[in-house]
Amino acid sequence: MKDGKPWVGDQVRDEATGRKAIVTDVRKGATYVLRPVAGGGAFWEAEDPDRLTVTEPSGGGS
Repeated sequence: MKDGKPWVGDQVRDEATGRKAIVTDVRKGATYVLRPVAGGGAFWEAEDPDRLTVTEPSGGGS
């Protein structure tokens, strides 16, 4: 997490889609790019970043 928000490497639950994901990129601090936790499947952008819940922090945020 960074400043209380999900960050690259964090495992999250995307409440808008009901999927578990890893944050792979944060563009301009507002667009979150996610990938499935269990490999395979396409990347997606979070529809509502406020509905991302960190389930496992990466430990690398500052």
